[in-house]
Amino acid sequence: MNLSSLSSQLNMSIQDLRVKAKEKGFFISPKANKVDNYVARKLLEAFGEPVKPVSSGPQEIKKIKLPSFIKVRDFSDILKLPVTTVIKELIKNGIMATINEEVDFDTASIVAQDLGFEVEVEADKTVTEFGLGFLQDVLKSEKEENLKQRPPIVAIMGHVDHGKTTLLDTIRKTKVAEGESGGITQHIGAYQIKKNGKFITFLDTPGHEAFSEMRARGANVTDIIVLVVAADDGVRPQTVEVVNRAKFTNTPMIVAINKVDKPDANIMRVKQELSGIGVLTEEWGGKTIAVEISAKQNKGIDNLLEMILLTAEIENFRANPSGKTIGTIIESKISQGKGATASVIIQNGTLKVGDIIAAGAAFGRIRSLEDETGKKLKEALPSMPVQISGFSEVPKAGDILQTTADLDAAKQIAVTVQKKNQSHRMASKQGIVGDIANKTLNLIIKTDVGGSLEAIKQSIAKLKNDEVKINILSEGVGEVNESDILLGANSKASVIAFRTKVNPKAANLAKQQKVVVDSYEVIYELLEDITSAVIKMFTPELEKISNGKAKVLAIFRTEKGQMIIGGKVEEGELKKNSQIMILRAGAELGRAEIMELQQSKVGAKTIGRNEEFGIKLKTPIKILEGDVLESFEEKIKQKTL
Repeated sequence: MNLSSLSSQLNMSIQDLRVKAKEKGFFISPKANKVDNYVARKLLEAFGEPVKPVSSGPQEIKKIKLPSFIKVRDFSDILKLPVTTVIKELIKNGIMATINEEVDFDTASIVAQDLGFEVEVEADKTVTEFGLGFLQDVLKSEKEENLKQRPPIVAIMGHVDHGKTTLLDTIRKTKVAEGESGGITQHIGAYQIKKNGKFITFLDTPGHEAFSEMRARGANVTDIIVLVVAADDGVRPQTVEVVNRAKFTNTPMIVAINKVDKPDANIMRVKQELSGIGVLTEEWGGKTIAVEISAKQNKGIDNLLEMILLTAEIENFRANPSGKTIGTIIESKISQGKGATASVIIQNGTLKVGDIIAAGAAFGRIRSLEDETGKKLKEALPSMPVQISGFSEVPKAGDILQTTADLDAAKQIAVTVQKKNQSHRMASKQGIVGDIANKTLNLIIKTDVGGSLEAIKQSIAKLKNDEVKINILSEGVGEVNESDILLGANSKASVIAFRTKVNPKAANLAKQQKVVVDSYEVIYELLEDITSAVIKMFTPELEKISNGKAKVLAIFRTEKGQMIIGGKVEEGELKKNSQIMILRAGAELGRAEIMELQQSKVGAKTIGRNEEFGIKLKTPIKILEGDVLESFEEKIKQKTL
């Protein structure tokens, strides 16, 4: 905080402030123009006069209305209090905002209540920000008779170097070879091909930064995942990640066993390893389709495409081309000559040139629509990937795009998002916590719309395990109220507000009752925090890490509880600071502690493979020639889900 601002709030000169701060134990350098926010808060508490609650009578509480966002100056005008009083109260609550900066409604309402006011939100000035839950609700609200089949949206995923990019390239070349006009001339993050008279949309972003960001923000445009596994390498760490993601999002998955033309390919081993991570192919009695391909040799690609179409037919992916137009941004950039552009996949309705759109903090009127070949389009139907120009700024991957009635409505949505990003907010995460003693995590969940609530509940269901119990005690759509807080206090539950507000009275009650209330905008952040809370309650495991094994060659001395022996390292290495396990005929006899370790009568910290050594051990076990000494360490390992 600037010293000049702090000194004016305390009604003293900067020099006086330096002197008085020193008297209170705070040193401010003669050259310093600013002080740490913590120090500023402590100085305000030390020198500032206590704020008296506003009241014109013994029982009277003044009622005020506040907008979603408000400048500190306007806030003080509404309260009819000096701006310095308001700033001091904000600082006490951890908010460092100047007179011209904005705070959000939740922050302003808590401060106003602390000053003795009763707060209501100005509903007419509140704009709903459309998120992922909104998108799901729109799709669910469409009438059955208006829904029509749409092309499946496919993501190619798998471990690095297993052939994802090669497969995407081969499918592209097939499209061009079949004589379709233009071919793919520009990267827009997705492309469509035609097979048996039907379209398939492929997300062309495996491992791409934008795709990672889109997934992190909870956007899930993928209908089908094609998991690529190399026949000569098998299941690898990223293979497991993709399988977990498919299960997590309930996305149908097809396995493409690639590189079957290689001499060391082992298809049966791949299927066996897949069964080990819960993916049973049809051959192994499961329901997962597995297709053998060689992306490099263009073998099996037709069969893979047919299996995608078959899965799409079974899943029956549908949308209403005449309904509300919504989609998800998959990539965005500044394009020379076009300005801010974004690639979007339409998920409902029909997007047209001239439509007015909003996506996150961006808005505008569509100037042009282009497909992956650079061809100009007049409209884009469901599942079509298109590049759009005409945005006021670059939206983010994962933002929900929608059409609005006019430019003012689009701008209002964008401005709300911008203010939310820029405003000073009190909603710092307290951290979801569970009852460690009883290994229970109790949750109370409130969301913006029903779609968000269902998505969160489905995701939490996948975190269930045998050790920690997860209970959703209460759920609903709407703001967090006093009843939620009282239930949280009585049941030791954490209250979650997903893309919704916390009632001002509830916020104050939460402070009094010490109830954790955390607000979230991104579903993956919420699930990461819940996962972290569950993992913290797991009982840690003791993990044994083997360093190496040595064979006993000679017994030099045997004393009570001690032995001096000679040996040779056969595997790994022997470490002085490790523990020793004594093995005879492969069975463990017991353990020993290293007292001394020597090589050529010189003290050593480690003995390498094929090297001889002398060792003094503390152990009650009588060691014999031919026994094996295993050098190992034990570490506490936190369990994971």
